[in-house]
Amino acid sequence: MRAIRFHEHGGPEVLRYEEAPEPVAKPGWVVIDVRACALNHLDLWQRRGLDRVRIPMPHISGADVAGEVLMTGDGVTGLEPGTRVMLQPGLSCGICPKCLAGRDNHCASYDVLGYMSPGGYAERVAVPAANVIVLPRHIDFVSAAAFPLAMLTAWHMLFARAGLQAGDTVLVVAAGSGVGQAALSIAKLFHARVIATAGGERKCAAARALGADAVIDHYAEDVVKTVKSFTDGRGVDIVIEHVGEKTWDRSVRCLARGGRLVTCGATTGHGATMDLRHLFARQLSLLGSYMGAKDDLLRAADLFFRGHLQPVIDKTFPLSEAAQAHGHLEASAQFGKVVLTV
Repeated sequence: MRAIRFHEHGGPEVLRYEEAPEPVAKPGWVVIDVRACALNHLDLWQRRGLDRVRIPMPHISGADVAGEVLMTGDGVTGLEPGTRVMLQPGLSCGICPKCLAGRDNHCASYDVLGYMSPGGYAERVAVPAANVIVLPRHIDFVSAAAFPLAMLTAWHMLFARAGLQAGDTVLVVAAGSGVGQAALSIAKLFHARVIATAGGERKCAAARALGADAVIDHYAEDVVKTVKSFTDGRGVDIVIEHVGEKTWDRSVRCLARGGRLVTCGATTGHGATMDLRHLFARQLSLLGSYMGAKDDLLRAADLFFRGHLQPVIDKTFPLSEAAQAHGHLEASAQFGKVVLTV
């Protein structure tokens, strides 16, 4: 089969479109004919190289996959060849106490498809049957590939970690990202007031079109001052943060008393600091979040299938142009998801 692989770390130029071994349908697993695979920042980080992490080489990235069942391994039932599916990107053992309690993203062996295992930048990929979610006929493959990881992450951040309630005011940092557009859409669907930040008028207009109650151009405006003005000096109940070092201080300062900041990443660096007096005097909560449980994804997917949630697609590229897709994502040129089509 043809796949995008890298044999060494580096820039987009290390990505090679080449022949790769066919995946195998082990017992309990299925092989998927990939039709679309969305990019995530994880793909960029592992291509560049991560501190103290050894990625198997040559490597196929790609966590967000949609396609059709090609073949099944022993013990798999109910998934006939040709069944249209999207994949739950979180891989877990399925038998430990955390998995059995429905907290599979706390599993000691938890992995993300395409991180340490071969992913979806390929014509075919093998996954456990438990990771397969059957698609209704009206859902296209590009939208299905753009949905899982960003929506799963945002759903878990808003509900499992921040305890979103109707009427909460939510600040979504960098709404043009996959997680950002997902968090904005979910928060509005559940009757929150949403303030979004974005860079430049094009992205600000896109955030308004998604329903943001207020949009701040973080290149041109004072984010903290504007948030305080919009909330009559109070601040926000929840901050959805994933940018890290460059935005951390102002994200904390935007919180109301008793507010909750949830972070799932640090794309601009992990060296954040803060004045601890603000933490205890204002009774703030700083919460980490990583992916989400499969049940989170199934709840979000139900709304997707019924037309209430829709991922934003920025641009598609053919699989052979994965290097160009990486360059587009690295340039922060996108609003929403970048998707490879196979």
